[in-house]
Amino acid sequence: MIPVDAGYIPLVDAAPLIVAREIGFAEEEGIDLRLHRQPSWSAIRDKLAIGRLQAAHMLSPVPVAMSMGLGGLPLAVDAVMVLSVNGSVVGVSPALAERMRDHGAGHDVMAAGQIGRALIAASTARLRVGVPFPFSMHAELLYYWLGGLGMRVPEELEVRTVPPPLMAAAVEAGEIDAFCVGEPWGSFAVARGVAEIAMPGCAIWRFAPEKVLAMARTTVERDADLTRRLMRAVWRAGKWLAADSHHMSAAEILARAPYLDVSAEVIERAFTGRLVAGANGETRVPRLIGFHDGAAQFPWRSQALWMATRLAARLGLERDEAARVARACFRPDLYRANLGPIGADLPGASEKLEGALESVTPVASSQGRTFLGPDCFFDGRVFDPNAP
Repeated sequence: MIPVDAGYIPLVDAAPLIVAREIGFAEEEGIDLRLHRQPSWSAIRDKLAIGRLQAAHMLSPVPVAMSMGLGGLPLAVDAVMVLSVNGSVVGVSPALAERMRDHGAGHDVMAAGQIGRALIAASTARLRVGVPFPFSMHAELLYYWLGGLGMRVPEELEVRTVPPPLMAAAVEAGEIDAFCVGEPWGSFAVARGVAEIAMPGCAIWRFAPEKVLAMARTTVERDADLTRRLMRAVWRAGKWLAADSHHMSAAEILARAPYLDVSAEVIERAFTGRLVAGANGETRVPRLIGFHDGAAQFPWRSQALWMATRLAARLGLERDEAARVARACFRPDLYRANLGPIGADLPGASEKLEGALESVTPVASSQGRTFLGPDCFFDGRVFDPNAP
């Protein structure tokens, strides 16, 4: 058995790594997958950088940011595959939620424009928002959403870094007014009565790459066999998670004390899309989180370019260089080489227009069975990775 040390944060979207270990996919690939729960994203980033971890459950923008030399130790980090799409929620304090309703927020949790305008109007002071990490899809979605509705971001926001399990406590203590966080911590805050879920993150971008399987490029290049085995185990776990019949079993596994240590009922909401928002009651969200279907695990370079372009614009960096780095660190080449032989249906392209699909659409693929789901942005924009 090949030992592999992998770090994760207690979130529903860590499920592919946890399931790979608990259901036996890692063992079947000849891997002794040792999972290490971490207190923060910076801890995972730093341990991956110094070699304490060989792989990590990672925020999708972090490999791009690290490879660009942003934050912490500069290191070429590869996103060898996507672990999950979507899975985050925007939550607000009960008092802010009430003011938002007074300003026109309705019951449709997918109406990102209406909800965002109500949030801006209901904010009596500079809005304090909690996100798990500065370089995160949570932060990017917030900036894209509120910036698109006229707020000057990030200048008019007070963005605070809060570890996901502590988000509910931060709202309860009055330290933040709102948050964007991965499940189950939004639902956990609702269950504690300290927050309401205003909307899911997928109301902003219907197909946002949330977490990736990240590895230092030196590890990828030095140990191709380990990389291949780990990717195969995680891909099989993602496929297992996609089956409706496995949702309760998955929730029960994640609920265990070594992992999330949260009730299985709260965790299962993410798998089923049965979101309990608070005052608005229960609502169904299509694809609240995805692990496999619709090429969810494929590391599209266009998604890396979207993130790099936004980081470069916000931080005043050279965009062409940011794009070059981004293309290098998302690795569809490894996905094709390592997963095609075990049955993955491989998309015919490695980049695509982001935000162009409003319905399920067939695309060219190696087996002709890939259907991409809706990937719209809330404002109808389309990102062309090849446009100037």
